[in-house]
This record gives sequence, structure tokens and C-alpha cells, in this order.
Amino acid sequence: MPVESGSSAAARQAKQKRKSHSLSIRRTNSTEQDRSGLQRDMLEGQDSKLPLSLRSNLLDLFSQIEREFENLYIENLELRREIETLNDRLAGEGQTFEGADLAKGALKTKASHSTSQLSQKLKTTYKASTSKIVSSFKATTSRAVCQLVREYVGHRDGIWDLSVTRTQPVVLGTASADHTAMLWSIETGKCLLKYLGHQGSVNSIKFHPTEQMALTASGDQTAHIWRYMVQLPTPQPVADISQTPCEDDVDFSDKDEADGEVEGPNDCPSVRTAVTTLRSHQGVVIAADWLVGGKQVVTASWDRAANLYDVETSELVHSLTGHDQELTHCCTHPTQRLVVTSSRDTTFRLWDFRDPSIHSVNVFQGHTDTVTSAVFTVGDNVVSGSDDRTVKVWDLKNMRSPIATIRTDSAVNRISVSVNQRIIALPHDNRQVRLFDMSGVRLARLPRSNRQGHRRMVCCSAWCEDNTSCNLFTCGFDRQAIGWNINIPALLQEK
Repeated sequence: MPVESGSSAAARQAKQKRKSHSLSIRRTNSTEQDRSGLQRDMLEGQDSKLPLSLRSNLLDLFSQIEREFENLYIENLELRREIETLNDRLAGEGQTFEGADLAKGALKTKASHSTSQLSQKLKTTYKASTSKIVSSFKATTSRAVCQLVREYVGHRDGIWDLSVTRTQPVVLGTASADHTAMLWSIETGKCLLKYLGHQGSVNSIKFHPTEQMALTASGDQTAHIWRYMVQLPTPQPVADISQTPCEDDVDFSDKDEADGEVEGPNDCPSVRTAVTTLRSHQGVVIAADWLVGGKQVVTASWDRAANLYDVETSELVHSLTGHDQELTHCCTHPTQRLVVTSSRDTTFRLWDFRDPSIHSVNVFQGHTDTVTSAVFTVGDNVVSGSDDRTVKVWDLKNMRSPIATIRTDSAVNRISVSVNQRIIALPHDNRQVRLFDMSGVRLARLPRSNRQGHRRMVCCSAWCEDNTSCNLFTCGFDRQAIGWNINIPALLQEK
């Protein structure tokens, strides 16, 4: 009687398993209609505020997800069985090579190569199936529209900070590591003015609330106040840029475009002299801001102190000390005499100057790494971002614990909050910009690919509340600022 070989037996066993797998698929498909009908009957009997059509659409989506994962699970089991069969067959054949170390090594290599191929096949199948599910789900639920309107190119080094004027004419200001600050026409992208008064990196720029004056902080250990006069050029027709749904990250790539020498605007007028120079710090001045009314300014430095100055006399009014490490940012309240400073010591501090006789300070320890920025909102909230990859929303009336925590996958840089829509824009080290509401719900992610978006770390974001073509600006270490038009329906914000 002939004896069946080990290899033929294994092949017959695999064939039977594939046959049983196909039968199980048929059984699954045969009961699919019954299951969906039963689920729809259950939906009609449930009490929900969602429209029946929307609930039915969600049910279909989740049914597709369940079927895809069920098929993946079955295929995974089948691949595991084939791997075990292959290993058993190779182990059986290896027994015939007694004392042959070279043959054993060859068999081990062959087994490793075969199992790696099967593993790669499993990973490829899983990624393809799940990406198809997620893509269909995104296309159905993402209604926020983010449009890249204009790029502002001209700096010769990374851009640390940017800001929009609060008076007419409305222009965009950028602060760069190339020792300059520039003012730009929002509508045309043309450089209107260049400030050349600093001897070090310009780390921040803020505009006076009522006058045409700018405040810049620099690595040369000073802060400058300088006046500007600009004339807006005639707006050019806006190119027909198709609206891109936020989340549409079509072509992510870790390959950055080659950095060539960027030609700065040669015909841009310049200012070289400051009206006021503030010189009390012993280290890099990393940020500065105007107090409400514009008669005083506050600066934050790597010497672990924040200084309060009188604008008219340039005199130091207060030195705000207490941080254990370098300061990273400072911000003032838009309507009250409040200042918040953030530091590498993982804390941020709230300084209260509303009562001239009492200057109180509160320390907040909600983060586990450098607090990169903390900003006020128009209401009674403070929003803080950190290198610990979180953003926290605090209530000024009760700041013992945050009222919302946003967890991300990358360090967060200088954040900003929209006054009108109360949306937080998060610039990340990983070149992404995400939008959240004040309750911590993610609204959108700005599109980024090889063709648009930032190619380096995104350092800062700033909102523009005026009626311009762009309502959000971002800048990064790819030497450019970008103007975006963000349209988030009210229904999506209320979720």
C-alpha cells in the first residue's frame, strides 16, 4: 500500500482548510441580509435624537467595518495555519540532514524567508483593508473645509512667530531667525516692509492695539518697539484653488524638498532704527506682548525672568521672577491687566496687575514637560500647550484642574485661539496643524502633502478675525508662512 509523503499530506490539508474558509465566507454572506434587517428593526425601536437616515448610514458603515475585520480575522487564522504547516514540513525534512550544519543553516534561512513573506503578506492585506474602511468613513463624516490660499516666502531662515495687526491696514507680521521681521500684504503675499534693527534672531512679533507700532523680541537680549507705515498694493485675482477637505493627507512623505537659497524681496523698504529699545535682560528675549491699552509691555527671557516696561519712558516697572528654568512664552489678556508666562520648568504662571497695590501670582503645574505657550481667550479661559504632547484648557475662576485635555502625537508649539469661533490651532513638531474646539473635540487637520503645507516643524499659528481671504496663518522652519481659509460649519463645532 503506497504511503503518502509529508509534503502531499500538508498540501491536501491546506486545500481542505481553504475550502472550509470559502464555505464560512458563503455562510457569512448568506446571513448578512437577515442581520442587517434585524439591526434596522432594532434601530426603529430605539430612542435617539439622530435622524433615522443618519443612523442607518452609520449602521451600514459599521457593518462594513465588521465584515472587513471578520474577513481579515479568518484570513489571519488561515495564514497562521499555513505557517505552522510550513514549519512542521521544514522541521521534518531537516531530520534527514544529520550532522550537516550547513544544510541546517540553509533550512533555517529558507524557513525564515518563507515566514517573513507570509508575515509581509498579512501586513499588506491588513493595511489595504483598513485604509479602505477609514477612507470611506472620512469621506462621509469630514465636512470641514481647509483651503491653502497663499504662501509668504522671502525669509532666509526659519520663522519663529507671526501676528496680524489689530488696526487698519490689516497686515501680517513674521519674525525670523534670519535677524529680520517682515510685514506682508495678506491679499497679495507681497513684502511691504522689513525691519533690520536686531543683531540676533527675531523670536516674536506683536502689534500695538491702536497704533501702527510693532514689538519684537530678539536673541540679542533686547526688545524693540518700532513704527511702520505701509501702503497696501492692489489685490491680485486669487487663483482657483480647489477646496480641500481637512484630513485629506493624500501624499505624506518624509522626504523634504531641497532647501535652496530663497531670494528675499529686493524692492521691500526697510526700517533700521527702533523708537524704543528695552535692555534689562541677561539672556535671549524669547517673547514679548502689549498689555491692554498699549502703555506697557511684558517680555519673557531665557534669564528666567519676565520684565514689565513702561513704553513711554522705557523704564523697568517690575521684574517677574520665580520660574526655575528658561521662559518660553508670554501672553497678555485682551481686556484685563493679566499676564501669563510659560517655562521649561513644566509650569506656567498667572500674574495679576489689576490692583496697582497688589501683584498676585498663581503657579500651575498641569504639564510634565516644557510648557511652550499659554494664551488667554476672550472669555475666562487659559489654554496651555506643551512638549508633553498635550494641550489643556483652564478656567480662570477655578484653575485647580483643567476643564479639557487634548492629547496629541507630537510636541505642541505656539498655539492660538480664534476669538469669534473659539477654535484652538495647534502647530506641531511633526509638521501638522490640528484644530480643536474648547471642549477638546478635534475639528480638523490642515492638509499637508509634498505639494502643499509645511515641510518642517510648524512653530506658530495666528488667527485673523477681519474680513480677509485668510483667517488662519501658520509659520515654520521651512522659511515660509502660509495663509489658510478655514470653514468649519456651526453644526460640526457644536458636536
